Amino acid sequence: METVKPNRTAISAEKELGFYVRRHLLCGWWSLLIFLSLGLVLEGLHALKVGFYLNVSNETRRLLWTLAHAHGTLLALVHVLFGATLNLLPLWNPRLRGLASSCLMAAGVLIPAGFFLGGSVIYAGDPGLGILLVPLGGILLFVAVLLTARGASSSRPVKPSDSDPSKASLLDKRKVGK
Repeated sequence: METVKPNRTAISAEKELGFYVRRHLLCGWWSLLIFLSLGLVLEGLHALKVGFYLNVSNETRRLLWTLAHAHGTLLALVHVLFGATLNLLPLWNPRLRGLASSCLMAAGVLIPAGFFLGGSVIYAGDPGLGILLVPLGGILLFVAVLLTARGASSSRPVKPSDSDPSKASLLDKRKVGK
């Protein structure tokens, strides 16, 4: 009986895919915790009627910090979704996958940080210079989504049962048993 040696390229590609999946799942879940906590802090500032947050002269701060919380929470969920999507597209070009991952990681920091920093220092009702991070993050997010959409369109999704029978879902195993 002959033994089959694993292909080193396939193993390294699988490790790389695992790295990106783990990276985005960790980033997504921890970011979700951070931005949900920020939302609780903002609710606390509102409940305690803290002036530097609620005064009419600080309306810009309130808006931008709310936008930081909302965008950060949404981007955290996008990270989780991206990590799950990677598992469905193992044949996606690794170079484009890496670029999409990097763009999404940067956007996940720049957009909420830009809103938060923009609201931290207000100039006569105008946001601070930190707001300039938001358009850059928006462009990177656009690139990440575009690359992911193209990757999903050009890659044939692989079901676990296609690549490894031991990873077939319970439903697939039931179908085979009938």
